[in-house]
Amino acid sequence: MKVAIMGAGLSGLACAITLERNGIEPVIFEKRSRVGDRFVNAEALLSIFSRPGQDVIAKFSEEYGLYLHPTASIEQMTIHSQREKAVLKGPLGFLNIRGREEDSFEAQLSRQVKSPIRFHSEETYEQLLADYTHVVMATGDGDYAKKTHNFREDLTVSLKGATVEGRFDRYAVKVWMDYDLAPKGYGYLLPFSETEANVVIGIPDIPENRGVELEKLWEPYYQKVRTELGQELPVTDEFQITHYPMGMCNRARIGNTFYVGNCFGSLMPFLGFGQYVALLTGVFAAYDLCGLGNYEELTAPFRQSYEHSLVLRRAMEQLDNADLDRIVRVLDGPLGNKLYFAKRINPLKVASYLMRPYVKIKQGVTS
Repeated sequence: MKVAIMGAGLSGLACAITLERNGIEPVIFEKRSRVGDRFVNAEALLSIFSRPGQDVIAKFSEEYGLYLHPTASIEQMTIHSQREKAVLKGPLGFLNIRGREEDSFEAQLSRQVKSPIRFHSEETYEQLLADYTHVVMATGDGDYAKKTHNFREDLTVSLKGATVEGRFDRYAVKVWMDYDLAPKGYGYLLPFSETEANVVIGIPDIPENRGVELEKLWEPYYQKVRTELGQELPVTDEFQITHYPMGMCNRARIGNTFYVGNCFGSLMPFLGFGQYVALLTGVFAAYDLCGLGNYEELTAPFRQSYEHSLVLRRAMEQLDNADLDRIVRVLDGPLGNKLYFAKRINPLKVASYLMRPYVKIKQGVTS
């Protein structure tokens, strides 16, 4: 068996580590110059996306042999709407760094890999398919999956973010759900440390947002964050992504090709995070290659979570600021904490059913 992995991101590296533990040494092909060769940003591993478990870092190490060190655990989340505020406290998840940093998740996983990584790779999928018995497609977006007619694109999103300096509680995150600031979208602040944080605004590319410019949204949003924190928050780095596709592959495996990470559909449309699914699709593809499970069956729960998240995203597009105020008001009470921290229910599933009345039936959305 000769296995090629296209991409040295989270899913590709997780796949390689799992294969190595089971006696298979893959070859990893990465078109960039290094692991994590992208802008630096903070991301969150929220426990709401990993039910029934809550401590995903412990789960990755104990069950899957992936040893990751987050920058902090999330112990508090403040959610702002236009006129309301909710504060959730407890084990909400973890924060980590992505990109060109030695402590990024990609860099941490690369230090656990023994297989060769061929950087500056120009090999195409078709070439690898001819030279290897199996190909794991882990290219970090859905472009190759679309090229092979195996990707259902449901929406695209545009993001603008900045690294800022200030004084932060590294165990606390902030979220803004105010459509005057981010039309049908959201904003968030995720700390790197006590002195650096990521400030991000994101909007869906829907007809209502046609003509909306991120650059013009950024300044009032940035000023809102500075006012809320009572700090100047000077910018040290910036990034912008436009029309990034979100969707789901039609089949997780076609012949001897496995679609993992964002090629599979790991990004959750509701808030855009997807590290949990990205890592586990890499692990589960390796399980199939090693005869330890069926990839389609192992990833079936991820498809369900994606569909629930998509319903929530479509519902959010039907709401206005008054609706958001009502939701945040509920989240600030006992029901909000019960919903988030419930161990025997899937909060995403429950929330998607509660929000379905707001959803206009659209093509590609399950009812």
